[in-house]
Amino acid sequence: MKSTKILFLLLFIASSSYSQSNKLKLNLDESGKTYIKASVSMQLWARYFDTNPGTTISGESADNVFDLSVRRLRMGVSAQLTPRLYVYSLFGGNNINAATEKDFQFEVLDLFAEYEFAKEFSVGMGESGWEGLSRWNVRSSSSLMAVDAPLFSLLTVNKNDDNGRGLGIWTKGQVGKFDYILSLKDPVQFGVISTEGKIDFAKNKPRKRISGYVKYEFLDNESNKSPYSGGTGTYVGTKNILNLGIGFMNQPKMTSQLVNGEEKFYDFKNWAVDLFYDAPINKEKGTAITSYLGYYNTDFGPDYIRNVGSNDITSGGTSFNGSGNDFPMMGTGSTLFFQLGYLLPKAKNNSQLQPNIAIQYSDFDGLDDSMIVYDLGIICYFKGHSNKLSLGYQNRPVYQSLNNQLKVDERKGMFVLQYQIEIN
Repeated sequence: MKSTKILFLLLFIASSSYSQSNKLKLNLDESGKTYIKASVSMQLWARYFDTNPGTTISGESADNVFDLSVRRLRMGVSAQLTPRLYVYSLFGGNNINAATEKDFQFEVLDLFAEYEFAKEFSVGMGESGWEGLSRWNVRSSSSLMAVDAPLFSLLTVNKNDDNGRGLGIWTKGQVGKFDYILSLKDPVQFGVISTEGKIDFAKNKPRKRISGYVKYEFLDNESNKSPYSGGTGTYVGTKNILNLGIGFMNQPKMTSQLVNGEEKFYDFKNWAVDLFYDAPINKEKGTAITSYLGYYNTDFGPDYIRNVGSNDITSGGTSFNGSGNDFPMMGTGSTLFFQLGYLLPKAKNNSQLQPNIAIQYSDFDGLDDSMIVYDLGIICYFKGHSNKLSLGYQNRPVYQSLNNQLKVDERKGMFVLQYQIEIN
């Protein structure tokens, strides 16, 4: 009932503003400096993938899967109530699929207020995605260049956070060419009872998580209005961006295990450095290049590994990976992530193609072979990110324990066709 009321409110605001200005925005003064703005977006998936060994669906063996789903649904309302007071809200959820369709919940994702004392210093508080470490920790899912986000950077997603978000307070600003965010989060109460020799999230009083990220913007400045405006995946040739960033993320006593019957706690300690370049090549033809290179040093405690598969609908699994499309995505060790895309010239109907590639190379302490995942894709833009069709292929390793060593036994693939529509 609550979700339905929220949905009707969003649709009312959207329809009211659309009828007045043909956009989902309603100005509160003649200058347009204060306003209320709505947005609606969704990502639809048609997918085929070969599953990890031993995968089942409803108890029946499933060597491969073809499914349809809504990967993301977003409905938002933001308001610049005064020249200095900004309020942001985002509702929706992820993964409406065959396993969740009947019990999917339309949730509050972001809900916060922020006061800008000056361009160099703002303070915000509430439920949000504002956090440090890297560009990909506060990214826009609607402006991605690949079919899906680089999920490895959401180090605790749906463990002691909520879809990569949490309650917190932060300060941010732009000082000349420097853009910074410093965040203090109150993690969700989550954990498991410690067992001998297996490290996992501790069942204790959550300590506060502190994180920060600062980038130097050599060319155009990016927006830092919302948690996601500065985490654009590709500007599709509309900006000239070259950023170098560095960040950190720490939380004391986040994980634990039993060592000879005694519980031992470990601090969560991470740092990263990254470089992002996005620029037009030939403005007349509309060509552009987008590239990203990041190094992540992550520490959850000794040999921690977490297997994750996006939008997974399966169970079972006899390999180390687990079921479905899961693979060792996060863990203690180091990760290199590289992404490259090239925007081809505009067609006569103004559509554009953008082939792209992404590689995650992780050297996790808990694995004896390096973890390498690569993604190949192509996007067809009909109207920028507001209307686009993407086709992606992901290839992942499957690990088995061989002679007490976790090594790659085989590799599996996944194809995803995604359609994205956005109204704002």
